[in-house]
Amino acid sequence: MKTLILGGTVFLSYAVAQEAVGRGHDVTCLARAESATPPPGARLVRANRDDGPSAYGQLAGDWDEVVEVSWNPRHVREALEVLAQRASHWTYVSSCSVYADNAGGPLDETADTLGALGNGVEASLAMYGEAKVACEDMCLAVLSSRLHICRPGLIGGPGDPSDRFGYWPARFARFSNDDVLVPDSPDAVTATIDVRDLAAWIVTASERGLSGTMNVLGEERLLSDVLSLAQRAGGHRGALVALDEDWLVDHGVAPWSGEQSLPLWIPRSFGFEVFARRSSAHALARGLVRRPIEETIEATLRSERFAGLNRVRAAGLSPTRESELLLEWSTSHDQGHF
Repeated sequence: MKTLILGGTVFLSYAVAQEAVGRGHDVTCLARAESATPPPGARLVRANRDDGPSAYGQLAGDWDEVVEVSWNPRHVREALEVLAQRASHWTYVSSCSVYADNAGGPLDETADTLGALGNGVEASLAMYGEAKVACEDMCLAVLSSRLHICRPGLIGGPGDPSDRFGYWPARFARFSNDDVLVPDSPDAVTATIDVRDLAAWIVTASERGLSGTMNVLGEERLLSDVLSLAQRAGGHRGALVALDEDWLVDHGVAPWSGEQSLPLWIPRSFGFEVFARRSSAHALARGLVRRPIEETIEATLRSERFAGLNRVRAAGLSPTRESELLLEWSTSHDQGHF
């Protein structure tokens, strides 16, 4: 297959390019490639999509498959204008962040989505879900039955630039005997799809010409179980100190991701009961294969060791802040352990 990936140098788009090359496809990646390059075997076309339709001027001919990962509606619209009529099949990688209700309702793709980001409104991370909805709508209007909309949940695995999933195995591996701060969330559920499994699914769906909208999440696991597995992988022998969720929020610990956060954790009070419980049944029935979470943890830990366990991270608590929180908690509470 002649495959065009709009990206191909970072995390998911890189993994898709690598998977497609590995299956013998003719792969072209359009990217700025300022600090990273596509995998060996893929052809690189250097371009900046901020330049508008002219960014696609070097792309000649037709394509069996186009893979789009952008959440910028202008980029998506311009790519469709230039390339849609030259593509037999198109994959738009969206997100489960498009869903409007994370507290209940349908768990499958029939659940209501957010309102689309309005025309002329600048895309921002604060409006990420709305921007993805706008991109989905544009793709549907132009491509119809040639379109596969892939809605991943949390993506993890080696090379994740968000540092979310990798925080935990790296934290447990950093010091083997110290106490580790964790949220007291015994019922919290998480579901991480390995980036390599997601990439394989995207290529499989393109090879089969699948259309429609499908969620892609990892297997549901208790967060406490995932942390225990990460602890074991990291060889950690210290205690897990479980701190009250409300106390953590009151003390400025961010949930889910970002600086000074506890990644993967969402407090019960946030009302995100179904956030990690979206159904992947449609994708599983059509060929999605998910590896055991233990394999994802091991591969992520290898990647974290290579990057440096003591580096400054995009997500998670800094060692200094974690120590401050543990000390403050211990002065007025009995320590709870998993």
